[in-house]
Parts: sequence; C-alpha cells; structure tokens
Amino acid sequence: MTQRILSIDVFRGFTMLLLIGEFTGLYSQITDDALSGSVISAIGSQFHHHAWNGLRFWDLIQPFFMFIVGLSLPFAVKIRTERGESGQQIFKHVLKRSAILLLFGWALYCIGPGKIVFRFQNVLAQIAFTYLIAYLILQRSFRFQVLFSLGLLLLTEVLYRSFPVEGFNHAFVKLQNFGTWLDLQYGGANMGGGWVAINALPTAAHTIWGVLAGKLLLGDKPAHTKLKHLLLAGIVLVLIGYALDPLTPIIKRIATSSFVIVSGGWALLALTFLYWLLDIKKMRGRWTLIFEVVGMNSLFIYLFAHVGGAKFIESILHPFTYALLDWAGTLSAEIFTSVLAWAALWGLCYWMFRRRLFIKI
Repeated sequence: MTQRILSIDVFRGFTMLLLIGEFTGLYSQITDDALSGSVISAIGSQFHHHAWNGLRFWDLIQPFFMFIVGLSLPFAVKIRTERGESGQQIFKHVLKRSAILLLFGWALYCIGPGKIVFRFQNVLAQIAFTYLIAYLILQRSFRFQVLFSLGLLLLTEVLYRSFPVEGFNHAFVKLQNFGTWLDLQYGGANMGGGWVAINALPTAAHTIWGVLAGKLLLGDKPAHTKLKHLLLAGIVLVLIGYALDPLTPIIKRIATSSFVIVSGGWALLALTFLYWLLDIKKMRGRWTLIFEVVGMNSLFIYLFAHVGGAKFIESILHPFTYALLDWAGTLSAEIFTSVLAWAALWGLCYWMFRRRLFIKI
C-alpha cells in the first residue's frame, strides 16, 4: 500500500491556509497607511503580488500550489492502480477533474460582475490545464519531462519576443504583450493588473516538476539521497532564475521563464525543508494538524472562502469584535475580526476532518 508522506500534506495545507487568509482582508489591513514604516507593514508587503518586475513571497503561493498538484499526482495514480482501476478509468477521472476545475475557475470570475465573462487567470483555471498536461506525460522518462517543461518555457519566450502585432509587440511591458493581445481576442482581458490566461502554458512546468519530485519521493532511493536531489535541484533553479533576470525579467503576472524557474526552485526548497523536518527528522506533533486538516479539504475551503464565506463569517463577528475593541480604533478591530474569521475558516476544516467529511473531485 502507498504510504502517505506527511511533508506533502503539510505543504498543501500551509499553502491553502495562506490562500484563504487573503479572503479575510487581513493582508490588506496590515499594510494600511496607518502602519506605514512599521515591521508589520514590511512583512505585510510580502503578502501582496509585486507590481511587475520582481519577486515577493506572495508571488510564490500559486506556483507552490501548482507544484503540489504535480507532487501528489504520482501518489494518486498509484493508489488508484492499487485499487484495480484501469488506465482508461484513471484517464477519464483526470479529464473529468480538469473539466470541473476549469468550470469552477471560470465561474468564480462571473460572480463579481453578475454576468458571463471569459477569464481564466486564477489558480483553478490554470491547474485545470497544467494537471492534464502533467498526467499525459506522467509515464514518460525523466529526460522527456524535463525537456518538455523547458520546451514550454522556450515556446513562451518565442511567442512574447517575436509577436509582431503593433501595440502588443513589447514582450515584457504591462498590457502591451502577446498575453494581453490573446485575451482580448475572446474578451477575456483583465486590464487591471496585467494578468494573462496563457500563464497556464509556462506554469505547466511547475506541475511537471512537481510530478518529478513526487516520483522521486515515491521511489526506492534512501531518504537522504532523495533529500540531496531535491536540495540540489532547488538551488540550481533558484540561481538560474535570478541569473536570467537581466535578460528575461522576473514577472509573475505574465509568468516569464525566469519567474517560473525561480519560483519552481523555491517550491523545491520548501518541499526539501518540510521533507527533512517531517519525514526524515520526524519532528512531528499536533502542530502539523493545523495544516493537514486544511489540505484535506483544500478545494472546498478555497471555494467557500472565495464565494463569500469569509465575508459572511466576518459579518457575524463584526458587531462583537468592534464593540470589544472600540477603544483600540477601527484598524485594530478590523485586524482582529479578520484573524478570527481566518481561525473560523480553519475551524470549519477541523470540524469536517473530525467527522471524516472530505470533499473531493
């Protein structure tokens, strides 16, 4: 029977816990002008995407999640195979899951404006594509998968650098690049921040590299050998990604090749640390449950928080927290309310965990 690797579960839960924290408004509150120049504000700035060329911690969250999807894939396929499912049955499941993720990702964009729009820039819509691509080459050799992922990055570079349409032929200029032009062709441009749907093409590398890491962890090599491979790969990718920046700027919003490489490296290093801590050193305890319970219902809690669940909880808490902290000022009350709402979202995951309620697709 396939043995669970705790570091994967904790990595998934940690990433999703941070994602749902965004919906409480906490990250915006701790960068309020009233806190400008403080340590809290400096830390808070790392929980916002970089405006364009550069890298902040928050820019790594989506790559982490896409990497984890690939990381889990070899384990999921092995478990289904052990249950007696055929390759055809597993492929049908992958197609169904990709379609549902794409539907959810697209539908989330329609809720705000209250009408049908065509945008596919969020993490669910992107994973729908990268998950399918990673599965289709899952059984190919290590060499093939590495070359394929690098080919996706090269293709993206060529598309951006050689696109000839006037006004959109500036490879790395916001709203003047190939990605923006492509979105405009089907009415899907999100002109506010420069995000583009074609990010799914280069960031498929994150999911493919996750698959390779998952295969390594699933293999028979000694744990310390696995650790060395993960560490070396992570360091190499981080160094290459930063070294490429003068040539190809690190831009998360259009997922440039340098961004994909450096963020992929950080994903590997994060996994390396957790694997060393939890699966080699066995430094486990009740604290890991904080992340495990969220990871076990990651899709549900993301959708719940996204469609208004976090705001609903805040609206319930608001009268009481503001009455309690009226003396401390509005900002303090807002921060306290958001922290409690975040805790309540975790509490919902814990409640579902205790009752063995796991919502999956």
